[in-house]
Amino acid sequence: MPFLAAALVLGSAGSLHAQEAAIRANIGKRIPQLKDIDEVRKTAIPGIYEIRVNGAEVYYTDATGDHLFQGNLFATKGKELRNLTEERINKLTAVKFESLPFKDAFTIVRGNGQRKIAVFEDPNCGYCKRFERDLQKVDNVTIYMFLYPILGADSTEKSKAIWCAKDKATAWQDWMLRDQPAPTAAAMCDVSPLARNVEFGKTYRINGTPTLIFQDGNRVPGAIDAPQIEKHLATAKG
Repeated sequence: MPFLAAALVLGSAGSLHAQEAAIRANIGKRIPQLKDIDEVRKTAIPGIYEIRVNGAEVYYTDATGDHLFQGNLFATKGKELRNLTEERINKLTAVKFESLPFKDAFTIVRGNGQRKIAVFEDPNCGYCKRFERDLQKVDNVTIYMFLYPILGADSTEKSKAIWCAKDKATAWQDWMLRDQPAPTAAAMCDVSPLARNVEFGKTYRINGTPTLIFQDGNRVPGAIDAPQIEKHLATAKG
């Protein structure tokens, strides 16, 4: 019996390896932009496999790579629908708060600053301006502000001016709350953190602004009001 069990395990592993090889070969040959597959995984559906490319792009295929589809895979068993695709992408793009590149952010401290939050914002984002007004109502917090100019060239220029200001936090709030632009950035100012922020956001699929990241790693896209911010801060603190 032990020999039979071992044979079955080896047979299953060999079958999976062959299917993965077929998927990689056929998808890569037929769809060149998907030739570099990061991972092939079985799904809960017999005969359907997940393929992952570019870090966190998820597609689905059959065992031979003859068919490919993209979209959300839901589990209907249980009390609530579960979006398995969304859960998978969230896991792949999860950011540990302590691993954020804080050197590329500036801080705004209110009260004792004990609670912490990281925010990615574009200076031309209307929702961000609304969010900033609500954020003024939150006390005893340290805000790590990542300038994230993704809405166009003017966003980049405004971000440069804010980043190069003598007092970044004041320049940011002057613009977002009072529509007072910062002086043009000096030519010798190092604005490479802005490009790094954009690359970081692409890697972790920060696709819109504002995006909030709390100490427990919870990510919240979009403008939320002060009570919601307080709720997330309380949850993150435990």
